[in-house]
Amino acid sequence: MPSARADLSLFTSALGARLPGQWTSDYQQHPTYPDQFGAIERLWDRGHVEYIVSQYVLGHEAVLHGPDDQHLYVTDRPLRPGQFVVAPLVPDVAPHHFVGVEEPNGIVVPDDPVRAAALIARRLLPRYESARDAVRRSLVDRPQPLHRKAPPQVDQTLTLTWYEDGALGTPYQDVPEEAREALYVHGFQYVPHQAAFLLPVSYGEAGRAVRIQAVALRLAAHGIGVNLRHATPTATPLRPPAVARPVPALPAAPAARAR
Repeated sequence: MPSARADLSLFTSALGARLPGQWTSDYQQHPTYPDQFGAIERLWDRGHVEYIVSQYVLGHEAVLHGPDDQHLYVTDRPLRPGQFVVAPLVPDVAPHHFVGVEEPNGIVVPDDPVRAAALIARRLLPRYESARDAVRRSLVDRPQPLHRKAPPQVDQTLTLTWYEDGALGTPYQDVPEEAREALYVHGFQYVPHQAAFLLPVSYGEAGRAVRIQAVALRLAAHGIGVNLRHATPTATPLRPPAVARPVPALPAAPAARAR
């Protein structure tokens, strides 16, 4: 017969008494499955502990609160009655402070508090502290998120148009003089009878996409913006409501049978 699982509340209390510093234990039961989902957002783990909490019905959890605002999540390891999983909880800071910080992740521990405490102190707490140090540095170095800046205003723009027949180009008269060489270099051809620069369809979609990007990058370096538009609106126009027409009379149906 499989061995009985150790009591989580008693195990966590005994575990906290053996970890370095002063730790207190907080045990909580989950009457329903969704009640445990709140822990997923707080877990500083992208491995098996997060998977367990999101995929298994656990019924309860415990949190160890330690020195310097350290917090460890503890719960059962399903299918392994002799083991528990332990993972750090994230600090309460803005999301951008975690950018570039490697998750300390959790570990599996036996249901023996002495051995479990030794594993946590040796393997988990150093990683946890290192990640917390990285977040502290981010709080100092990046107090505000690095929002993307709006592009600078440009005096000239080049608008490339997708036409109904699949052609891509722009009228010659609308091309700034400084942009003409860039179009020639990247495959655009001047078509006199259409008075336009056109990119041949023979390049294929991928080939034309590469050339459009190259033109945009080259012109951006010279302060010329590039727009890409369709010759006609892409939205499907609204159709007028259908006019009701008289329906021819149908032959009378036979009387329904009583049931």
